[in-house]
Amino acid sequence: MVRKAAVPTASNGSYLQGQPNGRLPSLDSGQPAQEQKVVLKKKVTLLRGISIIIGTIIGAGIFISPKGILKNTGSVGMSLTVWTVCGILSLFGALCYAELGTCIKKSGGHYTYILEAFGPLPAFVRVWVELLIIRPAATAVISLAFGRYILEPFFMQCEIPELAIKLITAVGITLVMVLNSTSVSWSARIQIFLTFCKLVAILIIIVPGVIQLIKGETRHFKNAFAGNDASIMGLPLAFYSGMYAYSGWFYLNFVTEEVENPEKNIPLAICISMIIVTVGYVLTNVAYFTTISAGELLLSKAVAVTFAERLMGNFSLAVPVFVALSCFGSMNGGIFAVSRMFFVASREGHLPEILSMIHVRKHTPLPAVIVLHPLTMIMLFNGDLYSLLNFLSFARWLFIGLVVAGLIYLRYKRPDMPRPFKVPLFIPALFSFTCLFMVALSLYSDPVNTGIGFAITLTGVPAYYLFIVWDKKPKWFRKLLGK
Repeated sequence: MVRKAAVPTASNGSYLQGQPNGRLPSLDSGQPAQEQKVVLKKKVTLLRGISIIIGTIIGAGIFISPKGILKNTGSVGMSLTVWTVCGILSLFGALCYAELGTCIKKSGGHYTYILEAFGPLPAFVRVWVELLIIRPAATAVISLAFGRYILEPFFMQCEIPELAIKLITAVGITLVMVLNSTSVSWSARIQIFLTFCKLVAILIIIVPGVIQLIKGETRHFKNAFAGNDASIMGLPLAFYSGMYAYSGWFYLNFVTEEVENPEKNIPLAICISMIIVTVGYVLTNVAYFTTISAGELLLSKAVAVTFAERLMGNFSLAVPVFVALSCFGSMNGGIFAVSRMFFVASREGHLPEILSMIHVRKHTPLPAVIVLHPLTMIMLFNGDLYSLLNFLSFARWLFIGLVVAGLIYLRYKRPDMPRPFKVPLFIPALFSFTCLFMVALSLYSDPVNTGIGFAITLTGVPAYYLFIVWDKKPKWFRKLLGK
């Protein structure tokens, strides 16, 4: 059975609905086939949109970030405050992206909005840093948690070997890449199932926690703000951990062209998802502190498992399985969405043309999916989990703040643009200021990792002039870029 070749889409700037220029070959004669469109189909319903957002947000964050937030805030009360504030800030950011997604009906998320507001150079730098840092590091962080939790039931009495974690993680990453290369429908169906699993995992923690509160287990909440004072150096890192746990609210905007009725479904999916996640996260952290003290939480490598062991006995073995499925869903949603950014950037001529190809039978952007695999593996076997989190956070929140600032700029630059959903101006102003303020403070809090992130981000500027602007490239160089 011969596999049909993938067909490139147009890269002339007209990428609304993924306008392709490919022709399918005739199957029975030498006559030219009738021109047909090979596009990414509209298969994302409201339910699938909610599952993409919730399924990507609730991953490793709620099971990893409690430790990072508590460590950098110094008290139970302050950590719960940061969780709540991060939820509200994430809702503000999500509402801004809802407006952008309904007035700019193009896939690509951050990249597309920066391109519309500020032009090609910052848009290229955004997709450059996404490809080199943000997505490989984010996938590595999530998948490392997947590897740790899926092995937890087999190593209850001893330490899990780091090599075993990384090997099983590599298998999980490969499986996600294969799934997203094979079928859009199946990856969406599995995402819905995994979203259900992770909500069950959250409830398994919340319900016993509420029962503990009813029994009067509130000793860890007494003098909740007592302890080490939160410093201005630690707060940005605490917010990074919290915002990382909520990150994922923007992923539906990466697949706008595949969403049914985006004017209605994007704002609805975003609002429903953020309410569910924020309430769930705050209640989960409250549940943790009904049973685990602040000191014990900082010593635990798997907070949810430690909690379950205290309250559920043998049933606690089920918790790491649910958590591993939750992390797998977050990996799946992230790869599904971000591959569309690379697809759109290639369609605009900012990445090699091969990344804008769609498989003619499976209708998946196969090259845009598999390009992430080697980069993620490099991050996986060469990075520490918490340093990776701070490493990727600088670049991510710098550009998210820029995108939301672009929303304000577009209000004045293009006031006649149709806006089916519009947020009050103070929301994007507050959110963009908060993002940029956290980025600035992080340069003092963690100068090594953020400095590395900043330096690699700046490499996008010479890369833009080398790969995009320079029009006298040697023939071999043009072939390398697929041009």
